[in-house]
Amino acid sequence: MSKKVAVIGGGPAGVLAAAFSAKNGNETLLIEKNEKLLKKLFITGKGRCNITNRCDIGDFFQNIPVNPEFLYSALYSFTNEDMINLLESVGVSVKTERGNRVFPTTDRAGTVCDGLRLFLKQSGATVRLCTTVIQIAKNQTHFDIITPDEILSGFDKVIVATGGKSYPVTGSTGDGYRFAKHFGHTITPLSGNLVPLETKETFVSQLSGLSLRNVSLQLKNEKGKLLYQDFGEMMFTHFGITGPLVISASSHLAGENCTVHLDLKSALTEKQLDERLLRDFSKFSNKAFRNSLFELLPKSLIPVVVEQSGIDPEKQCNSITKEERKKLLSLLKDFTLHITKKRPIEEAIITSGGVCVKEINPSTMESKLIPGLYFCGEMIDTDAYTGGFNLQIAYSTGYLAGTNV
Repeated sequence: MSKKVAVIGGGPAGVLAAAFSAKNGNETLLIEKNEKLLKKLFITGKGRCNITNRCDIGDFFQNIPVNPEFLYSALYSFTNEDMINLLESVGVSVKTERGNRVFPTTDRAGTVCDGLRLFLKQSGATVRLCTTVIQIAKNQTHFDIITPDEILSGFDKVIVATGGKSYPVTGSTGDGYRFAKHFGHTITPLSGNLVPLETKETFVSQLSGLSLRNVSLQLKNEKGKLLYQDFGEMMFTHFGITGPLVISASSHLAGENCTVHLDLKSALTEKQLDERLLRDFSKFSNKAFRNSLFELLPKSLIPVVVEQSGIDPEKQCNSITKEERKKLLSLLKDFTLHITKKRPIEEAIITSGGVCVKEINPSTMESKLIPGLYFCGEMIDTDAYTGGFNLQIAYSTGYLAGTNV
């Protein structure tokens, strides 16, 4: 029997929920506060959109540190391959890159957004833009959606897909948490995840804007235990560090006193780097130490490395001792930064925390407290590492909510 369904939130989870609800014959209205759908998706992956990850669906769960077991039904009901097939059905071709990351072949997030909008249009769902939901009300027979201008009434089911609190400029301002709390749901503490990191070292401000490619990064706790390691790109900022490597590492941050260890010359072994230093010092034997590293390091990094090495910057290269050279080598292979904290939630890619999963039916995404109320996407207390995993969670939970209303 056809139902009247409201979906609040026009991100990936909301769009899929609305589309599959409408495809099942429901009279479905998608309500979005922004002037267009999928505003946050448009800027993901540096504008390229890391659509999903093409690893085996069973491997997804080891990339979901928060409540992975809750997502078994969702991820197996609508897999990464299902999502790829959906996009290809509306003309969006994809490619797989390092780490099984899936991107559109156009390298444009807008291509994915256009494809999802077309899929939504084909489903028959109605879309209402520039509409802010103030409150959801429920009586014995139906739900009412209250906006600043009117009350939209008579809905049999409501799906809340309003996202988290990260990137509020895209409309993710935490509205869904307020709706959930109104109906008695528990909201686990919110924090930013996949976010830049602040450091104790103030010299990072001198390096602000410096991007390093092909760098190796390790994150360790205060006992020296390795929490995360990878190889790739990062960038210094006025407050600390950011970039793909750092964003991924932030998910593994454990408590206080963690340290980041950078191998600034990861392509060289210690022996090879020592030989390189000997050659450079020989080549610039009569130059001051501070003027001898310009072939080895980026210009802005040299004064910091010189200072951290403890070697007199005016010392001639032919006077540098073996011990001083070894200290410099150690610094280049283990450039250490002390992490003080994550940046604010507003700067995070995703929100950690949200509606307690114990209060949601994992097979349908329906509230266990309020029949007819569903949740999906980022507002649920589950999140994953970078690589397309979080977006797949949005699609899968959106699908499950949309097919079960």
